[in-house]
Amino acid sequence: PKDGVHYNYYTTTKGILEKENPEDREFVVPAKLKELIEKKDYGRYALPNGDMPVCFLSTNDITGGNSGSPVLNGQGELIGINFDRNWEGVGGDIQYLPDYQRSIIVDIRYVLFVIDKYAGAGYLLNEMEFSR
Repeated sequence: PKDGVHYNYYTTTKGILEKENPEDREFVVPAKLKELIEKKDYGRYALPNGDMPVCFLSTNDITGGNSGSPVLNGQGELIGINFDRNWEGVGGDIQYLPDYQRSIIVDIRYVLFVIDKYAGAGYLLNEMEFSR
């Protein structure tokens, strides 16, 4: 941003339930996931306030084909997976536009929650090392 202020924009599982629409396949929430969200059964992946982050915006410089790319913090830790960008940032394919370009990232905590609590595949996570 021009003023040098960086804003934290993120969504939580609350938004998943707000957008639920059984008539639109893109917004169907499986019963097990809905139950976990309603019970706030997020395990160790929730924020200190109890919310479960799902996605966040970043100013990463991306282009078409970058979906699935890892997003790292300043310590080189995986914090998310890039999956989309805003329409206003498409011009960034020619030149980076810091005032407009935003990447949409799925938060790694949500990914881990889905693997562990929803898919029941926590044994996969036991094979990996994580920072807290």
